[in-house]
Amino acid sequence: MTRRVPSPRRPRRPHPAERGVAPVDLMLLDGATSQALEAGRTRLIAVGLLFCLAFGIIGLRVVDLALLRDGNEPRLAAEAGRKTLMTDRADIVDRNGIVLATSLPTASLYANPRQVRDPEATAAALAEVLADVNPVVLAGKLSSDRSFVWLKRNLTPREHYEVNRLGVPGLDFKREEQRVYPHGALLTHVLGLVDVDNQGIAGMEKRFDGELRGGTEPLALSIDLRLQHILSEELHGAMTAFEAIGAAGMILDARSGEVLAMSSLPSFAPQQAGRASEEARFNRAALGVYEMGSVFKIFTTALALESGALTLADGFDTSEPIRVARHTIRDYKPKNRWLSIPEIFVYSSNIGTVHMAMESGTEAQQGFLDSLGLMTPAAIELPEVGAPMLPSPWREINTMTISFGHGMAVSPVQLTSAVASVVNGGELRPATLLKRPEGATSGGRRVISKATSEKMRWLMRQVVLQGTGGKAAAPGYLVGGKTGTADKLRDGRYSRGSRIASFVGAFPMHDPRYVIFAMVDEPKGQKQSYGYATGGWVAAPAVGRVVERIAPLVGIKPIPVRMEEEGEESDLMVQASAEGFAFAFE
Repeated sequence: MTRRVPSPRRPRRPHPAERGVAPVDLMLLDGATSQALEAGRTRLIAVGLLFCLAFGIIGLRVVDLALLRDGNEPRLAAEAGRKTLMTDRADIVDRNGIVLATSLPTASLYANPRQVRDPEATAAALAEVLADVNPVVLAGKLSSDRSFVWLKRNLTPREHYEVNRLGVPGLDFKREEQRVYPHGALLTHVLGLVDVDNQGIAGMEKRFDGELRGGTEPLALSIDLRLQHILSEELHGAMTAFEAIGAAGMILDARSGEVLAMSSLPSFAPQQAGRASEEARFNRAALGVYEMGSVFKIFTTALALESGALTLADGFDTSEPIRVARHTIRDYKPKNRWLSIPEIFVYSSNIGTVHMAMESGTEAQQGFLDSLGLMTPAAIELPEVGAPMLPSPWREINTMTISFGHGMAVSPVQLTSAVASVVNGGELRPATLLKRPEGATSGGRRVISKATSEKMRWLMRQVVLQGTGGKAAAPGYLVGGKTGTADKLRDGRYSRGSRIASFVGAFPMHDPRYVIFAMVDEPKGQKQSYGYATGGWVAAPAVGRVVERIAPLVGIKPIPVRMEEEGEESDLMVQASAEGFAFAFE
């Protein structure tokens, strides 16, 4: 039988009185404990408040940096860019709202050289991740005693990322904006350029710099991007096929004066402006002035008919060259007989045109050309506009040569605008690159009568049907126009080996809506052109192709035209005598 052993009892704790402690001492002990606890509580509250205050200050600073300020724009960078940084530069769009120029945010790299420990190593590292930088130049900047230096403006996202990865002290970024041109070199001469600080320095960017900086609404141009592409492509094709050094062209709304396309070749992408040649930077369409050759016969003929000096039934003997002092005026392909006014125009007789100009007179010629805007710079909005070159003094020989496009130089935009006034019913509306309200035709100034305009349209149509502009024909669209070929001046003399070949056309000639000009600079004769490099072989075909391509886009349907056979020379005389210049279509 197991015996159970009892558990030992815990000794009883003696009462304080038994230990000799008085009750009053116990009360004193409890009071001291309470005071200690109270003091500890107070300290904890104070420490807690301090922590709350500290975290509150940190939180406010975080909110300030994250929401109220840009953490990537320290004071030094902000001060450095305050005078030059442009923000929110408005877009430029074409007449259909397609963006031609816009601004995108970018990062620009700067440094505080005083905080860069190893300038040479930092420069070498940056040169590996940044394009188009010189490590020696970077090292020089990073070794300076300045507190702020730019290293590269407008980094790409990849460059921004790679520099961040380096983690080099003393480097930082500033937010800026970079102008972007989505269509590359297509519209460079129209849009122009901005500098590194987003200030306009050329083209429409410069002309409307104030409106674009800080603007909220896009700047709407008259340009139609579709037509611009077609014109540039056809000019480039002609320039390439005839090994020319350049080309220029325009498409103008004959009713409103709006420039729907303007091209100058060669061109360059805005991002490569620093490497572009002077030839590529030059705007041949607005800044260049040229002797246009036989296209000027449009104005000589219009003046003679408008002034009443001649009628379509009149004519002149062109069998003999005209000699004035040491000058001799001949026809390129002489007919050696009497020609009527329509024949003189259609066959492009220099001799007959000179007779027409002399019938009108020098003073009348000057006044008429001035009324067409050919004696003053074009009023188009571009800053780069060429001034016409005029003879001074204006002698009789100048009247003769200017009648067929020599001795006076104008820009393509001047010529195209003047031709539009001849074919649109006789009203001059200055060319503009700004979109006008739909159907706007106000502001025109009459330069010739509607009757003279109708006669000129008939004559220009005959040039395509029976004359030198046959290759501009676009079946169904009633194209009319005039060819021009002019030798260029070199060292004060005309060079037979370098010329300007051009064609100006309009369509449809019964009610013209568009005027198209094409010019090719220094084309060379080719096998397919039988060695010729004239306006009829070089520029006229380009205009014809442009008409065929743009007509469907602008909603012009082809007209079922009655086949008009190339008639005998007498046909023009008969039509002229009866002034029967109605357009034949079913």
